[in-house]
Amino acid sequence: MMGHRLRLRRLREFELERLPSDEDIYMFRGVARANVKDERLFALAEVRDLTALRDERGRVVALPELERVLVTVLEAIRAFQARRPLHRRLMWNRVVLHAWPVIELDPEEIRALIERLAPRTAGLGLEMVAIQGRLRDRGGTVHDRMLRFFVPTGHDVVVEVDDPPTEPLRPLDEGTRRITSARRHGTLHPAEIVKLLARTGGYSAAGRPSGEFVEHELSDAGRLEPVSRPPGTNPSGIVVGTIRNFTERYPEGMLRVILLGDPTRALGSLAEPECRRIVAAIDLAEQLGVPLEWFALSAGARIAMDSGTETMDWIAAGLRRIVLFTQAGGELNVVVAGINVGAQPYCNAEATMLMHTRGALIMTPQSAMVLAGKEALDHSGGVSAEDNLGIGGYERIMGPNGEAQYWASDLADACQVLLRYYEHTYVAPGERFPRRAHTSDSADRDVGEAPHHAPGSGLTRIADVFSAELNADRKLPFDIRSVMSAVIDSDHSPLERWQAMLDAEIAVVWDAHLGGWPVSLIGIESRPLPRRGAIPADGPEQWTAGTLFPRAAKKIARAINAAAGRRPVVVLANLAGFDGSPESLREWELEFGAEIARAVVNFDGPIVFCVLSRYHGGAFVVFSQRLNPNLETYALAGAHASVIGGAPAAAVVFAGEVERAAAGDERIRALDRLLAAADGAERARLRARRAAEWQAVLAEKRREFAERFDRVHSIERAVRMGSVNGVIELASLRHSLIEAVERGIRRHTQ
Repeated sequence: MMGHRLRLRRLREFELERLPSDEDIYMFRGVARANVKDERLFALAEVRDLTALRDERGRVVALPELERVLVTVLEAIRAFQARRPLHRRLMWNRVVLHAWPVIELDPEEIRALIERLAPRTAGLGLEMVAIQGRLRDRGGTVHDRMLRFFVPTGHDVVVEVDDPPTEPLRPLDEGTRRITSARRHGTLHPAEIVKLLARTGGYSAAGRPSGEFVEHELSDAGRLEPVSRPPGTNPSGIVVGTIRNFTERYPEGMLRVILLGDPTRALGSLAEPECRRIVAAIDLAEQLGVPLEWFALSAGARIAMDSGTETMDWIAAGLRRIVLFTQAGGELNVVVAGINVGAQPYCNAEATMLMHTRGALIMTPQSAMVLAGKEALDHSGGVSAEDNLGIGGYERIMGPNGEAQYWASDLADACQVLLRYYEHTYVAPGERFPRRAHTSDSADRDVGEAPHHAPGSGLTRIADVFSAELNADRKLPFDIRSVMSAVIDSDHSPLERWQAMLDAEIAVVWDAHLGGWPVSLIGIESRPLPRRGAIPADGPEQWTAGTLFPRAAKKIARAINAAAGRRPVVVLANLAGFDGSPESLREWELEFGAEIARAVVNFDGPIVFCVLSRYHGGAFVVFSQRLNPNLETYALAGAHASVIGGAPAAAVVFAGEVERAAAGDERIRALDRLLAAADGAERARLRARRAAEWQAVLAEKRREFAERFDRVHSIERAVRMGSVNGVIELASLRHSLIEAVERGIRRHTQ
């Protein structure tokens, strides 16, 4: 009866050897009768108690007996694997638990518990953990069900719910063999990535919507058409298809075209078959009007005795198609799924790194983009690093240089980041903007009550930052992320882009929601930031608050271009201008500043620009309303807007006028009269006294002139001149920004 309950008959295609294990645990080493190379472990056990421990909110926090049995099984598998050499450890092992009681829990509750134990599965070569038993559905009916839990990355769990299988377990087919081969080499096969990204049956990994994947293949006419075949049986080094994720906002599914590099076929190297599919996938994405996403893993151009320069020509054809697609406004998002060599990084660059591109690029700690691998560089006498990650990994290269835009801990997390990115950016075919999300955050919420966090600052609330009493003339530094957090919808977490970009820290770019509308939110840091690394003698010692430096300007231009034609841009700015140091000019300050202006001119959609404190000089020009009729500019009450700030105007532009005012001051005139009548030692003493007094009076006159200049060139004057649309109070900041975004969306959808 126990053998019947555990469905041992399903293993009749395998020669089974019973292995030592704890009581009530049945572990077998199975060798397929039809394929002696198919060797795996099967661990079976019974769970006789499913009593759940719940917290005060009723959430399941533990299933003690199930967890005890599962941990015991995993320890038995680990003990067996530890006795074998690393390269001979068994893969595609399976754990099956039979539950005696009716399973009264939602499969998602069990998934969350198994995810807590998932790190214990690392290195065990598990295919799945399955729980079979009677499951009560939401309607109260009990059905025989099989709950399959997949742990392809060692921590992220995917769940499927299905009828219990009755057919014998088959030996590994070609597709499954390729999946296990990919795992053995530390990568994931496209079939497993698809499981992480979109699952059928209403259940998926934590926080991910369910979905569906339809594999496509080239027809005789050279077009992609749906195909039904076992996973892993693709004939080329790239898998292509369409994928949907079903969400509340997009119940019909967020449709995309997807490309996945196959590490088991010449390490995903590119030749004619792969490039034909890349071109066809871009054609399909363009035809459907949807984004294309590429899980890129490739050893570059295929090198073989029977192919040569024609392979490079095919790669060039694919590259050309990427260029034309992105220049026409197409979105190609890249997840670097492993080591990308040679031609593949150029494809990634054409899709996501150029100034006009809209695509996102996500990297993990295990991925890298290199033109030549370490071994090739060492052999040719080139300069390499200790490994490929040191040549083109995220941490040292692609994150700091800004070519990678998002970081993920592994491929499962990369799928999560990609879906979060689509929450902020996805536009359904035929629609103009992303759909509005539900938000419970009131549009009339006073952002002034939100907390302000800045090291060493005594300003504890956003209201303190813009208080005339606590921050006169708004000269105290403040944290822009605190202001951004206060403004956006509190129930939609933001996603930061280019977070690791070195020397661009002054600019902050968030994918966020405002009043339910997805927006690209740009903030300008308003506190000085320390520089990292070697500092040139002709450059600033720190990144000055409210100042645009070259890399920050580049980040802003790229952010505006990425959102163009897709979603509104909202800028929260305290901008005193561009840095004019020799270092900044040497590092393309003029070029990247001009790129901001070009991005604003070409931007197709609503732009809302809000001045928080100051708005001067070249920064005013590159965000002027004259550049784009869709740009609306507002300012908080008390802000300043002018060609130049009062202090530099007094010190440089009106220096002569200030000096004449100082010379006419009665204190200086009195000293001049005394000097005219004195001689000898008394005259020398009076000269020293006058010099000291002159500096004090001159500073006073400069301060007075600066204050007068700022009073004259107030934000109200900018409104009268038509440079600014209006002045808003802090309490209505969020409401005003939401209204401006909605106004712009209506203007572009009428």
